[in-house]
Amino acid sequence: MTSTAATSRDLPHPVRDEIRLEAVLHALSEPLRLQIVRELCAEADELACSYFDLPVTKSTTTHHFRVLRESGVIRQVYRGTAKMNAVRRDDLDELFPGLLDSLLAAADRQAARLGAGG
Repeated sequence: MTSTAATSRDLPHPVRDEIRLEAVLHALSEPLRLQIVRELCAEADELACSYFDLPVTKSTTTHHFRVLRESGVIRQVYRGTAKMNAVRRDDLDELFPGLLDSLLAAADRQAARLGAGG
């Protein structure tokens, strides 16, 4: 990754040109990570990691957020003691036009079909 952490509280993210399609698809192929992205896209603002009620341990949740960040799907920043998350929609839409919207629409259709709702 080109961008490096300036301090221990800065988290490394790939710059736009380093984001790879296969990494994005891998990150979004896991149901809990897709759920995180769906929830982030449904909100107008950043969400703290603690907002998400995932049925896994804290360390597993941390892993899922790291995969999403390192693939370039989300940006994470510290705001005080909270780690805030937002989808990198502008970057993803520029690199892969329509991909995120198509995946989110497909996930919504699948949830409705399976009666999962979310």
